[in-house]
Amino acid sequence: MFFRDLVTKGRNYVTYDGSAAVPEELLLDLLELACYVPSRGNLQPLKYLLVSATAETGALVSMLLPEGSFAGWAGVPEGERPRAFIVMFGDLCLGSEFATDSGIAAQTILLGAADAGYGGCIVTSFDREGLAGHFGIPGFYLPLLVIAIGKPSETVVIEQMSEDDPISCHTDANGIRRIPKRVVRDVLLRARCRE
Repeated sequence: MFFRDLVTKGRNYVTYDGSAAVPEELLLDLLELACYVPSRGNLQPLKYLLVSATAETGALVSMLLPEGSFAGWAGVPEGERPRAFIVMFGDLCLGSEFATDSGIAAQTILLGAADAGYGGCIVTSFDREGLAGHFGIPGFYLPLLVIAIGKPSETVVIEQMSEDDPISCHTDANGIRRIPKRVVRDVLLRARCRE
């Protein structure tokens, strides 16, 4: 698979084939990839929790909150939910700034999942306190984000948008999820030197 293909496939999916298990070996491989990414000051402050047992994934889904156009999986039938989750934490004993590290690691995990024929979804809106309490995570680990992993069951099409088009994703009458993306000319700034 070419890198461009990985990038377009390594994106957020909403519906999954609930009958397709996610092997623990794959989850560990994805974490290994995350261990290799650049880290601010090489502190490597990220820690991870793997959640793939059915009872635990159900509990985790109940802690995810609606975010943007994503309404969460609570209303999605169990057979269409992701089968595994990777919860990312920042170790407060090693630092307090995790935005750069977490973004690089999360995208790398999605790229690794896409390369293995899986997909994922990065969720940043969830009950952090409830999650840490439910899984017995000590207070010096700050919950940062949740990454769903599974076999996508939806077709996603990336569409170039004009600057004035709405940015919200939608599913058309044929069940295809359409994701608008800005084109290069709309994101490229041209520097002008002062005279």
